[in-house]
Amino acid sequence: MLSYGSSGPDAPQTSARPRLDLLVLPGDGIGPEVVREGVLLLRELEPSLPAELHIREGAIGGAAVDEVGDPLPADTLSAALSAGAVFLGAVGGPRWENLPAERRPEQGLLRLRKEMRVFANLRPLRLPPELSFLSPLRLEILGEGGLDVLIVRELVGGIYFGEPRGIFVEGGERVAVDTLRYREEEIARVVDVAFRIARTQGKPLASVDKANVLASSRLWREVVEAKRAEYPDVPVRHVLVDAFAMDLVRRPTAYGVVVTENLFGDILSDLGGALVGSLGLLPSASLSEGGPHLYEPVHGSAPDIAGQGIANPAGMLLTVAMFLRHTLAAEDAASAVEAAVFATIARGRVTPDLAEACRRAHASGRCPAPEVLSTAEFGAAVREEVLRRVMRERG
Repeated sequence: MLSYGSSGPDAPQTSARPRLDLLVLPGDGIGPEVVREGVLLLRELEPSLPAELHIREGAIGGAAVDEVGDPLPADTLSAALSAGAVFLGAVGGPRWENLPAERRPEQGLLRLRKEMRVFANLRPLRLPPELSFLSPLRLEILGEGGLDVLIVRELVGGIYFGEPRGIFVEGGERVAVDTLRYREEEIARVVDVAFRIARTQGKPLASVDKANVLASSRLWREVVEAKRAEYPDVPVRHVLVDAFAMDLVRRPTAYGVVVTENLFGDILSDLGGALVGSLGLLPSASLSEGGPHLYEPVHGSAPDIAGQGIANPAGMLLTVAMFLRHTLAAEDAASAVEAAVFATIARGRVTPDLAEACRRAHASGRCPAPEVLSTAEFGAAVREEVLRRVMRERG
């Protein structure tokens, strides 16, 4: 059990600010390590936030299997549905791979997403110009503005949830079935989110599909075409998923906001992790309709480095920024957190996953000599930078 200071559902109200109940699900592997840094950052910021945070912890994934035999215990689900927001570390690992499908850690995550109805997953791929040395892409490909692409992934439909599914015996041999199924309304609601974001940010929208092969993608494209009439000011184009994957490497700056279905979004956002230099830099926010949002870094549980204090918490710290923006509407605080994370890295203060890129950049004068930090040291450095920026804003 992690220690977060005074919080919890029964903690007394200490100010006139509204209360927000935050459920924290550390999960497996490096999940507890990065979640702790995210919560410590929130605690540092809390006095200036528009709500008083009351934090409780729950079990999910392999940790919940070990504890109660279920990757999503009933009390965890109940707490998630009644919370103001949910933070998740990561789930899974080799020790649970041989369990029946319904008891594997990943099923707990999929069930949580489905029950919370968090249909729109926002995955920003951001790399400011001063951090371009982290990317394997050449400078002329990234351009002067760095990388700034938002993938909007449909999260609770498609092949991950379609029925029938499973492995069956037909004619004496095993046959595996996964069903890719989308209803028109499921497509329309996530496409509408993407259009609204593109309009707000003044960026074009790219819809990624496989309409030359899949019936679900042909319906997807038709829904996008119908929806674009409501957003005549947003430039729209359709891109086949294989062509987009190549484009994301060859000319990523050609894209602003991207909307796609569940499986494609899962794969393409991991490709984006390679473009920014590490999956450890990617945050995400999964938005619901009127209910709590779910916040989690894009990376997995990384069991090979768990417990060593070397995990990169930047993705979780940037996820905190998304929580500040989308749940608390605290834009100034969100921007301060993002700027602090990037500024810390730009000074060469990095976790081991970024150290080699920083060393190469230092040899060419593009980065200070790297100071390799532990998970906790990086979190502390970002908190220090955030406070410096907040105090500067206050004059």
